[in-house]
Amino acid sequence: MTFAELGIPAPLIEGLAKQQISEPTPIQVAAIPVLLAGRDAYLNAETGTGKTLAYLLPLFTRVDINPGTPQLVVLAPTHELAIQIQRQCGELAVNSTWPVRSVLLIGGTAVDRQLEKLKKKPQVVIGSPGRIRELIDIGKLKIKGIKAIVIDEADKLLVKDSLPAVRAIVQALPRERQLIFASATEQPESASVLEKLAPGLLMLRVAASPVNERIEHLYIVCEARDKPEVLRKLLHALTPERAMVFVHRNETAQRLADYLEHHKVAVADLHASFDKLDRKEAMDSFRSGAARVMIASDVAARGLDIAGVTHIINIDPPTESKAYLHRVGRTARAGAKGVAVSLMTEDEVRLVNRYETELGITIRRVRLREGQVLATDGHALGD
Repeated sequence: MTFAELGIPAPLIEGLAKQQISEPTPIQVAAIPVLLAGRDAYLNAETGTGKTLAYLLPLFTRVDINPGTPQLVVLAPTHELAIQIQRQCGELAVNSTWPVRSVLLIGGTAVDRQLEKLKKKPQVVIGSPGRIRELIDIGKLKIKGIKAIVIDEADKLLVKDSLPAVRAIVQALPRERQLIFASATEQPESASVLEKLAPGLLMLRVAASPVNERIEHLYIVCEARDKPEVLRKLLHALTPERAMVFVHRNETAQRLADYLEHHKVAVADLHASFDKLDRKEAMDSFRSGAARVMIASDVAARGLDIAGVTHIINIDPPTESKAYLHRVGRTARAGAKGVAVSLMTEDEVRLVNRYETELGITIRRVRLREGQVLATDGHALGD
């Protein structure tokens, strides 16, 4: 299938071409006709499979560009994901010369500035449930013209703390609105919520693809206390253009960032304990290349799609194979190659067999010596 055969207008297709996107992904093939028809749907596919465009493309075609009123709301669980969606929305509009304006509405920023942006009459509103609900409640965000609402990373927004705000927003919208959910995973506890919010929901599931064959998987055995030093030496040996370093805890992230900065390594620290401005600065620094290393937890990096990541390094190897797959899938995108390296203690090495068995991959043991990454036979990688 082509985008044209799916019913996407030529200007949007030309805009996609400018982003080097020429063929629809499986979730886009499944979702676009359904969303064009106005159906409520749940888009379930792995991270990095194009879910954002799967809903933006058909919804763009349904936006009436003449009335300057909000017609589409997109909710996201983190500010970074909201910013990423808004960036994708802006790029699509500019590249295709499609006159759709979008605005970002998230907490932690001045409400007055956001109200000024709303005066520019955007058709698309993207943001966090808390801030969007606040603006609806005080009558500053007009919702009578809303045609569709997207709940991105639905597995995170339909549980616990976020659910009341999401439910209130959905209930405040016009009755004849389209409801779209998107997520890489599904939570069993969300089933009853979905049944109440969207009784006629159409589930669109695309099976997980095998692990990207362009990723080289490696592991190094070391003591837990030595991992910061091994990381520093590994970065020196691999000279990554852009590396994401994954940890479990915020304290580990902070300690690693301080250690690397002491050794003159430009690093961006993205973890949940930082305030919103710091997190935005970290993302901007990493995207621009000012910092070639980003430290993140799975939660902090959830949903992010950062171009040009060449290396994934696991300081804390995940216990579940799905989490490993989620992490390494951030490299080797758009036809590029990537490397994933896990630093493991002797006790953690047991995870290698789990990853290999459950994911059908081979992970080679390597070591660092004299500034090189060497295979077990003593040869440098690539020899």
